Amino acid sequence: MSVRHAWAGTSAAIAACAMWASASPAAADEVNVYTTREPGLIQPLFDVFTEETGIKVNVLFGKDELVERIQAEGANSPADLLVTVDVGTLKRAKDLGITQPVESETIEANIPEQYRDADGNWIGLSQRARIVYASKDRVEQDTITYAELADPKWRGKICTRTGQHPYNIGLFASQIVHQGSEKAKEWLAGVRDNLATKPTGNDRAQAKAIYAGECDLALGNTYYMGLMQTNEQEPEQQEWAKSLKVLFPDSDGAGTHVNISGAVLAKNAPNKEEAIQLLEFLTSDEAQHLYAEANFEYPLKPGVEPSEIVSSWGELKADTLPLSDVAEKRAEASEMVDEVNFDAGPSS
Repeated sequence: MSVRHAWAGTSAAIAACAMWASASPAAADEVNVYTTREPGLIQPLFDVFTEETGIKVNVLFGKDELVERIQAEGANSPADLLVTVDVGTLKRAKDLGITQPVESETIEANIPEQYRDADGNWIGLSQRARIVYASKDRVEQDTITYAELADPKWRGKICTRTGQHPYNIGLFASQIVHQGSEKAKEWLAGVRDNLATKPTGNDRAQAKAIYAGECDLALGNTYYMGLMQTNEQEPEQQEWAKSLKVLFPDSDGAGTHVNISGAVLAKNAPNKEEAIQLLEFLTSDEAQHLYAEANFEYPLKPGVEPSEIVSSWGELKADTLPLSDVAEKRAEASEMVDEVNFDAGPSS
């Protein structure tokens, strides 16, 4: 099935799913999914799954409060799966006791160990990298390291969103794992001193700032480059993307920091068998390919290639740190952001 066909009729499907808010378990051959993912990025995959298996997927779209919702619903929760972004959210779900281990040889074969919880309580589904957007006109070099972002030569040249955003917290946590707390704190203070202004906006706003000449470098996620390059509704974003080149930072040879979207099997899943079947589908070649083409993220299943646009940016050498190790340092990273007054900007 082509991506174009898979993504057809998404609006109608989303409207139908929005009507589902049942507090009771689904009937046989159904599975209930709570998700924080954008409807247009995930619903088409569910549609393909239903077409191929006959299993209906009921979807409740929301934000991070869905984790607490499942906890509050307790044994009566209709949720079978929680599909979300960021390993920190997946770990929080596990820590709150709303998950159960997934036992599937298929999933274990499809998803490398570093992208799965050691106890089986969360599973990665796709991957994005925290990279550097660089001005094509004003940045001559084509390689960079995370350490270099603290080099005084970039004073007043770096833009980023708030240091407390999960995307940045993940990066900062990885630096704690790599460098230790003391060196990571010195590094973070150095990055703060190199900021052009107080952290603000989202990753697309950083691209716009580079285009406008307000800074030369910015932290951003890979998939936003693809979304900007293909944004026909707001063609100015295509111009922002054209002004940028993608640099994959390295952590002393360890690679580029990555994060994941993923899923957990709810502790009280009423449709456990169907839920695991859906997870197996989402980790399959077909779904991994569809996902990669639609949202410009990297497949996690070995052998499934990124989209042509993503491949054009160059090769991603992903940091091999187990994401569970990074997740353990997220709280410390958040405290560190406040300790160095990162969000106050370079004058702090």
